[in-house]
Amino acid sequence: GITSANKTPDKVTRSGLHVTKSELVDAPLIDELALALECKVISYDPETCRLVGEIVNVSCDESALNDAGKVDPAKVRPITFDPITRIWRWVPLWAAPSMTACR
Repeated sequence: GITSANKTPDKVTRSGLHVTKSELVDAPLIDELALALECKVISYDPETCRLVGEIVNVSCDESALNDAGKVDPAKVRPITFDPITRIWRWVPLWAAPSMTACR
């Protein structure tokens, strides 16, 4: 992220977001985000920075589902961290992958 919790221990509080501790992985779930993929690290190669993970749980708020019960990317409004500019960005809908296979 932009700020380390080691230097700013109250960074989540200052952001205005709220978190819940995951029961499956050592990471928080951000309550305000409609979709969460909880992952555990399978392997990491520091030379190539290649990270392989396993999704162990997917949570989706009903508000982010379409009438057929599938994830609607327009309702999820995914975000990503841009390491070049060091800011968080909304992923444009046209860039979001098809999520029709999500159940």
